[in-house]
Amino acid sequence: MEMSGRVHRARFLLLVAAAFWVCILYFRLSSIIAPSERAASFAKGYVRRSGRGGYDDPCRGRYVYMHDLPPRFNADMLSGCGRTDGRWPDMCEQVSNAGLGKPLHAPPEDEGEGEGGALALTGARGWYATHQFALDAIFDGRMRRYECLTNDSSAAAAVFVPFYAGFDFARHHWGYDNATRDAASRDLARWLVGRPEWRRAGGRDHFLVAGRTAWDFRRDTCTSPNWGTNLLLLAITKNMTVLVVESSAPGLGNDMAVPYPTYFHPRTDADVVGWQRRIESSDRPWLMSFVGAPRPGDPRSIRSQIIAQCSASSACRQLGCATGAGQCHTPGNIIRLFRSSTFCLQPPGDSYTRRSAFDAMVAGCVPVFFHPASAYLQYRWHLPGDHARYSVFIPEDGVRAGNVSIEETLRRIPPPAVRSMRKELVRLVPRLVYADPRYTLETVKDAFDVAVEGVIEKVAKSRTGSPAESWLKKI
Repeated sequence: MEMSGRVHRARFLLLVAAAFWVCILYFRLSSIIAPSERAASFAKGYVRRSGRGGYDDPCRGRYVYMHDLPPRFNADMLSGCGRTDGRWPDMCEQVSNAGLGKPLHAPPEDEGEGEGGALALTGARGWYATHQFALDAIFDGRMRRYECLTNDSSAAAAVFVPFYAGFDFARHHWGYDNATRDAASRDLARWLVGRPEWRRAGGRDHFLVAGRTAWDFRRDTCTSPNWGTNLLLLAITKNMTVLVVESSAPGLGNDMAVPYPTYFHPRTDADVVGWQRRIESSDRPWLMSFVGAPRPGDPRSIRSQIIAQCSASSACRQLGCATGAGQCHTPGNIIRLFRSSTFCLQPPGDSYTRRSAFDAMVAGCVPVFFHPASAYLQYRWHLPGDHARYSVFIPEDGVRAGNVSIEETLRRIPPPAVRSMRKELVRLVPRLVYADPRYTLETVKDAFDVAVEGVIEKVAKSRTGSPAESWLKKI
């Protein structure tokens, strides 16, 4: 009997040991062979939702799945930045440093700003000579550090397509025919419709960034038959959300306006707070300022009238941008002028919107708009609906006719109202800048965060009905 008991105990211990090692092997193998079955985060502090209420999931409803596109749609455009065949400018410097461009260096007069020059306009403090159409790479870099990125597309609230549409425009615009200009967009369309993620919702949950104005991607509806691509006119993109720096039909189409990239790309929350304090306390000796060139060949433009009024006023300072004038292409000069001005004049240029308006607002300078499409009909995710909180509107017709004095109009604004607008601009700074893609802000929401939230909300509202077969038709 004693021998029999020992045998039973030995068998029991062997069964327990075997069960233990089976569990160990199961969990080890499951982490290797089935990674696609679970949501994954690429940021610190991620807690996977158990599905049984065991944990609160901070990413619930915020997951984004990112397509792994063939490199010809993005990375190859960056690596080939110098291969221009002499048809367009070398873009290598413009797309360096994760798309931010060349870091700024403070001139001697700025080196003493703040403690140890901490607030000077330098690359170390997040200041770069960023091109106005560099958003493709900047947004892609930010997305790769997004805290709720997932490799489980079924858990995603939205699907990001990292196609560099703006860079594709630039590399094929000069000296190529329309078929070549549209080739990458059409190839992308064919690639997308073959993916299960696309078939699930017909693309309604997909979004991409085309970091130029929407007019650059609607060739057949523009006055010039050879300008831009037809990306936004393709059948499949009409169901997607496309983020552009200027919308073609605000509130009506599938293109949504987000801020132009400015020169400021903070690395830390402290960079943002430090800059907010700096612009809040800045001396502003100039009542108004203007940075830009005239448009003598455009009868609709009021720039000549604005330049004339500014030149005639001792309270106005301007930087000329005529051919050969380099001062308005020097970021430090622009930001220093805006930081020393109370109002910054922002008339339309080649299109209704201007990157300059965002540079001005980030510098704490109240923008003065002359056409509602310059801001009020766009950027609804990033700018307040009550436009009087942060800006001044002067109808362009009166300026064009010579019946309105800009200076007198601005001087009539009560000082408390001006202080209130400046305070609002200080508050808006974080949501108007794109953080350095190589770093992560802790608590501050930047323009990227606001845009992603806007996309997710837009997609959620569109999740009705079944995918339309029309989006899957042959391209």
